Amino acid sequence: MIASESSARARQPVSKLMSTKNAGKEITDELRPEYDLSKLTGGVRGKYYKRATAGTTLVLLEPDVAEAFPDGRTVNEVLRAVVKVARKQADAIASGLPNKPMQPTRSAAKPRRVPSARKKRSPRRG
Repeated sequence: MIASESSARARQPVSKLMSTKNAGKEITDELRPEYDLSKLTGGVRGKYYKRATAGTTLVLLEPDVAEAFPDGRTVNEVLRAVVKVARKQADAIASGLPNKPMQPTRSAAKPRRVPSARKKRSPRRG
């Protein structure tokens, strides 16, 4: 007999008994004839758990934040953009660039002159 064990060190929860609602029904779970039970032995619980969850972080979003994103793909795109901006800012600070807001250009800082109705000068003759 092959004993199977969980990779978790904690005690396994006690399985609940079936409710009386389903007690009278017979289970008719038949295995298809193409499956050979003799080949289905030796399964190991949690065999691929570490591989499947490697690099995965599950995060629960608050309801107001979740409303802004239709799906997980959008959340990832926005987070990648935020990380990109944060890295650029960190690189700029590390390289010694000043951490000042951008100043308007000289032409944008001056008010534009409205052309007045001046008399045209005749060209100078020399």
